[in-house]
Amino acid sequence: MDLRQALKQRVLVADGAMGTLLYGNYGIASAFENLNLTHPDTILRVHQSYLSAGADVIQTNTYAANRLKLTRYDLQDQVTAINQAAVKLSTKARAAADHPAYILGTIGGLAGDTDQTVLQATPATVAASLTEQLTALLATQQLDGILLETYYELPELLAALKTVKAQTDLPVITNVSMLAPGVLRDGTTFADAVIQLAAAGADVIGTNCRLGPYYLAQSFENLAIPATVKLAVYPNSGLPGTDQDGRVVYDGEPSYFEEYAERFRQLGLNLIGGCCGTTPLHTAALVRGLASRTIVPHAGQTAQPEPTPLAATIGRHTFLQKVATQKTALVELDPPKDFETTKFFKGAQRLKAAGVDGLTLSDNSLATVRIANTTIAAELKLNYGITPIVHLTTRDHNLIGLQSEIMGLHSLGIEDILAITGDPAKLGDFPGATSVGDVRSVELIKLIKQFNSGIGPTGKSLKQATDFRVAAAFNPNAYRTDVSTKSIERKISYGCDYIITQPVFDLANVDALAAALAAHQIHIPVFVGILPLVSKRHAEFLHHEVHGIRLPKSVLTRMAQAESDGNERAVGIQIAKDLIDGICARFNGVHIVTPFNRFKTVIELVDYVQAKNLTLTK
Repeated sequence: MDLRQALKQRVLVADGAMGTLLYGNYGIASAFENLNLTHPDTILRVHQSYLSAGADVIQTNTYAANRLKLTRYDLQDQVTAINQAAVKLSTKARAAADHPAYILGTIGGLAGDTDQTVLQATPATVAASLTEQLTALLATQQLDGILLETYYELPELLAALKTVKAQTDLPVITNVSMLAPGVLRDGTTFADAVIQLAAAGADVIGTNCRLGPYYLAQSFENLAIPATVKLAVYPNSGLPGTDQDGRVVYDGEPSYFEEYAERFRQLGLNLIGGCCGTTPLHTAALVRGLASRTIVPHAGQTAQPEPTPLAATIGRHTFLQKVATQKTALVELDPPKDFETTKFFKGAQRLKAAGVDGLTLSDNSLATVRIANTTIAAELKLNYGITPIVHLTTRDHNLIGLQSEIMGLHSLGIEDILAITGDPAKLGDFPGATSVGDVRSVELIKLIKQFNSGIGPTGKSLKQATDFRVAAAFNPNAYRTDVSTKSIERKISYGCDYIITQPVFDLANVDALAAALAAHQIHIPVFVGILPLVSKRHAEFLHHEVHGIRLPKSVLTRMAQAESDGNERAVGIQIAKDLIDGICARFNGVHIVTPFNRFKTVIELVDYVQAKNLTLTK
């Protein structure tokens, strides 16, 4: 049975990541595709592991095995050898498997790569590079199909598909990569991309990389496309993070994939695999999670509810004075992703009226492009009288740029900064972009505070002293608290004035933080993070896909029951209130992160924090 027939008859499970598996498990950080020649046994073991886990479909280790990308390693003359060795290894692995399997020749997209060889390539050069790789793959006559994956731009994928269709009758799987669910980087909706790719002759159309199961599932909900279109999904294991050495790591659990396997089938998916961060354990979980291999029609799915309108709270710059004696709430908002800012600023006014003590503004969180938070902060302060706390990352600024930003904030009268490293640039809208690393976050704190002396980093007078108050970030979920507390001591030694933590979901982490701070006699203000849960899916997404966050089983169970009972919002708010009760028993500061623009929820929690001050005065 050929691949086209198999896709008509049942849901197929595909393999998972190759690159991140080699990087994470084998410590390999060179050209992964060259390992087909230099370490064939390693690549063979990876294929065999996925097949042993139950994969019906495996792909060749050829994602970047084209002339343009291999040039950076001086391997441009090895295109044919690398690609044909990859097919040979896949074929050898399949021959030893205990079940039938299909092999896809993989060709990756180029858009978003910042290597100069790729950036300077003309359309003709790109087409020639693709043709050379495709010719090498097809010459083996061992492939069951071609996989075009990780294409951020639809025109590039359509051009690649046209080239492939002109040279082979093999089935072609086309996977776009999205930075946000349901839309490509150029603004094309996923539904429109599917329709155009189907019209151009793609046999299977889907998406891979960038996002985990939670968001990719959303992209297939209510998908208005012809019922005859076959669909594929290759999610990442979750959102990546970085370890203490600055390496990108994934910690999404295989059990999460087990649950989403059946969900993907119910959404009408024909081919289900994995991308970055996935392993053979995730593939085995997909196999276990499928209740059936029967294909489900993908039409008529239910759309996700629209976010609730904006609302919340804020006040004058008194929060550091207030938090010394009273329960104090800060609220975090993300600046808008587009130029429609009316709702944002109307919401900010409602925040001020409700009495929030400060509004923190993220700096392109998850390396996703938004309006500059310094611009939004200036409007909030100058036009609305709202106190902004600006996140300032070392990721986007070299030493010159950081000093310029600091001077600009002072000129605008903005006095509160959260100094952070920022999420790695490769995780966001432009994975080919580079993160800047001139200084660490602790050194940024020192740099900012030096401006308070009126002296610049070069020793020259600034003619005026600034008056910045600097916050540092802390994640009580990520590492052993006693070890992490040392990082707080270091940040204090550099001039940190207060701490803002990542969201917590387990009061045991709050207890550990309070005990550690007391043991080390650290007495600066701490604002402990709260992120209200809006649904069972939201809870599972945070637990499985967000690096450094794990929810207690009790919380996951409560949200699962809430889904059954139809009261997820109410239960999510109650969980947040329970956490606030525990936090306020130990700290005066609460930092509420706004989920999905659910400002009504945030207002309720802010009111809950403020009510504690009334209780204390009675």
